[in-house]
Amino acid sequence: MPLLHLWQEHFGFIGDEAMLWIATKLGLQPINILELVTFYPMFRQHPPGKTHIRVCRTLSCAMAGGFEVMENLCTAFGIPPPPDREGLHNPITVSADGNYSVEFVECLASCHTAPVCMVGEQLHENVDPTSAADLVRHRQSARSSPAATGNPHSHPPHPLEHRLIFQNIGRPDWTTDIDCYLRDGGYEQLKQAVTMSRSDIVNKVKNSGLRGRGGAGFSCGLKWSFIKLDEKRPVYLICNADESEPGTFKDRYVIHEDPHQLLEGILISCYALNARTAYVYIRGEFPKGAKILERAIEEARTHNFLGKNILGSGFDAEVYVHRGAGAYICGEETGLIESLEGKRGYPRIKPPYFPAVLGLYMCPTIVNNVETLCHIKHIIAMGGVEYARLGRSNNTGTRIVCVSGDVQRPGYFEIEVGAVTMGQLIYEMAGGLKSGRKLKAVIPGGSSAKVLRADERFKLKQRQADGSTIEVELSIDDIPMDFDSLTAAGSMAGSGGVIVLDDFRDMVWVLNNINEFYAHESCGQCTPCREGSLWMKKITDRMLRGGGVVEDPKTLKTIGDNIAGRTICAFGEACAWPTQSFVEKFPEEFAARAQKPVPPPLPPEYTPEELIEEELIPTVPMAHDPGWEKAGAKGTI
Repeated sequence: MPLLHLWQEHFGFIGDEAMLWIATKLGLQPINILELVTFYPMFRQHPPGKTHIRVCRTLSCAMAGGFEVMENLCTAFGIPPPPDREGLHNPITVSADGNYSVEFVECLASCHTAPVCMVGEQLHENVDPTSAADLVRHRQSARSSPAATGNPHSHPPHPLEHRLIFQNIGRPDWTTDIDCYLRDGGYEQLKQAVTMSRSDIVNKVKNSGLRGRGGAGFSCGLKWSFIKLDEKRPVYLICNADESEPGTFKDRYVIHEDPHQLLEGILISCYALNARTAYVYIRGEFPKGAKILERAIEEARTHNFLGKNILGSGFDAEVYVHRGAGAYICGEETGLIESLEGKRGYPRIKPPYFPAVLGLYMCPTIVNNVETLCHIKHIIAMGGVEYARLGRSNNTGTRIVCVSGDVQRPGYFEIEVGAVTMGQLIYEMAGGLKSGRKLKAVIPGGSSAKVLRADERFKLKQRQADGSTIEVELSIDDIPMDFDSLTAAGSMAGSGGVIVLDDFRDMVWVLNNINEFYAHESCGQCTPCREGSLWMKKITDRMLRGGGVVEDPKTLKTIGDNIAGRTICAFGEACAWPTQSFVEKFPEEFAARAQKPVPPPLPPEYTPEELIEEELIPTVPMAHDPGWEKAGAKGTI
């Protein structure tokens, strides 16, 4: 993949001749290269325009005007727009003069500054749809002033925040170089860690109660304990920086503004696990972040914080940056490992391929998220027991929540886990809803989390001071923002991406946008997911266009039920849960879009276009199947 990136950056695309040349250089067959180029969305087989523009089409950007950005760009440059406001991924569309090309892409991990687009390798935020073409022509930032957008960089942390990981983010006197980091006490925890035993560090992490911040919320210390202290095979550590979940944009800021904090956490973890090699698998859409990390690695090397005999400890470790290429599935740990090995990102079956046993190159491997690894530094500084006092039982420490959608001040907020409620997050920290609007729903953990309806009541168990547990009934505003409470409410904390939906939003439109994301991002390995995600997207798309039939809501739920729990990885649940929850929570909206009668199940079947165009669907109930020869032109008797 590094060679594919290098070729495309130089020539603009990877054609047939390029694949033959690359295959020869690597001693592979051309099909081995073709399968990568066709799998990863960032790789192109045809030349783009001289200026290539990628417009985010995922939920937060679509709500903020992403489709209008694309429409105006197409109009300005004489490019045929995507039909009927559909997402356009591949092939890209090029203007007649060859100067410009555009494509819709999935989440660019800057949901709070929506709508966003990338012009070449440069990210542009808060793009004004009416001036998008000027932005491209003059390569000027379309970002509004911080005061106008509520940009988190423009104001100090909110009083309800407790910043550990983000304590340096947005500081006016802060830079990404190592000298600035060292002046602020950087790498002191690494110096402390290399004097400790490996088991002591693992026990500190266990005692801290730290749970993974990437989505699953699995115990970090328990995961580390799967690596044997006397392991003879090479041990690898992988930092998962493939931040692709719609609604999530926290890792981007650590990488871009405080890379040495991440690097210190990685090096402490390497020492604790006796891992001599670490990889940072970073999103392909973070080219600037990759360069910042590579510079940080070289700075750390000059100070003997990595490389040979780190700080005289006798321990060697190397860290490498590996760019992904736009595949959401590579956020799944075994799909990421496959990608790192130079293959398609097909998740592996567990068991037997648990990464801690059979991971990278069939060796023990630990995969941790960016935010998780940053916490390691602070656990060493504070001690595991002291760290565990932050938050609440089984939900310790701090975590970064990302708020986007229909709020006044979208942004990121680092809070003690469970110390802030959903209502405080939305109304106090994010400034509440836009003028005149009411809360309709919240997606609390990234787009794969089940939606919560604003007028629901939730029964949760709460632990009392004496250790007893009582059941309480809470509104959505009173739900604590922690792993267990959100799970008990029927959703999940996930990646921390909170998407707020007001009463202006059409829930069928919202679900269709989410369905299109998952239909595009399915790796295609498992039949339920490959077929089901696209089927759900086709149904919601047809419903939006006026072709919904009365059985569609039931069909949607049935498809979701038959995907969840029947796939190799958790992508099955990720694409099924939104459909299951939206149809269940907003039945009236889906029923309103599904008014036409169901055509009889006889060929020739109605096409989606015919269902949309026909005002009436003629049907006659049949007691028995009369056979094809008796069916009329439209499958009726």
